[in-house]
Amino acid sequence: MQSTIDLVAGKAERVSLQLDVMREIRHQLLPYQVGDRPITGATVISDGSTIDSLTLMDMLMALEDRFDVSLPINLIAEIRTVDQLADTILTMCGRA
Repeated sequence: MQSTIDLVAGKAERVSLQLDVMREIRHQLLPYQVGDRPITGATVISDGSTIDSLTLMDMLMALEDRFDVSLPINLIAEIRTVDQLADTILTMCGRA
């Protein structure tokens, strides 16, 4: 049985990773930000309106390297928003 301290430390580590993932995704998308519209979790990244598919693949490879994960192509095909991308990365980090 885990102690309360271990549980809190694990939760804090997970939140820190979540923030790091979102920060990195926003950093990668910053050059493609449209006007003053902020990049949010709901920002759609896969329809070509934010970035083209080649740039998206380059970004995904950079994120894979940054977080030491491998995103399966079948999961990549289902990702539409920043939140979905972050959730996929976090899921893959949990499997490592």
